[in-house]
Amino acid sequence: MPLDSGGLSEVDAHTGEAQAPAPSIHSGGDVGQALKAMREARGMTLEELSERTRVRASFLAALEAMRLDELPSRPFVVGYIRAYAQVLGADADAAAARFKAEEPVLDEPLPAPVGVQEERDPRLAAMIVGAMVIIAAIVAWNVVQRIMTETAPKPPTASETVARKALANTTAGPVALGAPLPAPVESTTPPPYVTPGLDKAVNADGQPLAPPMPAQPQTEVLLPKTFTPKGQVYGAPAAQGSIVLQALKPAFLVIRGGDGAIYFARQLTEGEAYRAPAIGGLTVDVSEPDAFQVFSYGQSRGVLPQPLTDMGKLAGPPPPAPKPAAVATTTPSAAAPKAAAGAPAAAPAKAKTEPATTKPAAKPAARPKPAEPQSGLEDPPLAR
Repeated sequence: MPLDSGGLSEVDAHTGEAQAPAPSIHSGGDVGQALKAMREARGMTLEELSERTRVRASFLAALEAMRLDELPSRPFVVGYIRAYAQVLGADADAAAARFKAEEPVLDEPLPAPVGVQEERDPRLAAMIVGAMVIIAAIVAWNVVQRIMTETAPKPPTASETVARKALANTTAGPVALGAPLPAPVESTTPPPYVTPGLDKAVNADGQPLAPPMPAQPQTEVLLPKTFTPKGQVYGAPAAQGSIVLQALKPAFLVIRGGDGAIYFARQLTEGEAYRAPAIGGLTVDVSEPDAFQVFSYGQSRGVLPQPLTDMGKLAGPPPPAPKPAAVATTTPSAAAPKAAAGAPAAAPAKAKTEPATTKPAAKPAARPKPAEPQSGLEDPPLAR
């Protein structure tokens, strides 16, 4: 028959004393005490167990004492118990099952994470305070303005008697109107747009979709050959410029320098002109080149070739200098035979009664002076 040990698990063979049974996962009053007894039976400290389970020592101590309020949420606690039991070599599932049986799930909200402090953004409080200060300042300003407006003295006004006297002394005089303004310049109307190929398109009956538009006859404008002022001439004096731009119709003219500076900008009417100064680098800028005729030294050079033109390219050759008149000279020897040949036949009879007189020789004609140079050009020297 087996020997009844009386609840003792083992007996020391040397001393004969009974030993207490080894602690298991079912020992103690709860699972925390069972885990602590198993750890102490193996001689492990909380620090050693923390290094092997990767769990904080404070959490392990709270788990052994079953202080669940110091631990994270329930899923983390179940994981800690499993890791604790695995390191001690106990059944992890049995340890988790005992914990769930001892601590059933209640319909309570999960506790806040341990170690996480809820901190508010300090900038939010500063923004709220600043907004309140601004609102208070606006309200105070409106209140002060209202008080100042209500307490301000009324502006002085004249009495009714003074106002009537002032109105009675006023006399209605003539109203001076200025000269009437000219009518605005009419803009040129562009020709109507014609779709390419529309004049050749036909419908199902073979008739053209759109009748061909008659060609507009182009009127040729005869340009004068020489410059004749027909209005005000702007720009340089006649002696300081040789290029003249005359408007054939109302158009805008801009003269720019080499550095981009504007020398002249004006809306010219028909007949008005602009004489360019003798400055290099000038540029003509117009919107309608055919609205301006170019004259160089008074001679026509046609219309502007393009909207943006160099002033130097518009200059033509200067007119040739006038030739000096030929000088006619006479000698006394040549005049004498001519006078003798032209004498009448009755001269000998008259010489009998009157003594012969010798006429003095005719003086040579004075040499004419050369004409003065025109337009600042010197004539070539006379050939002698």
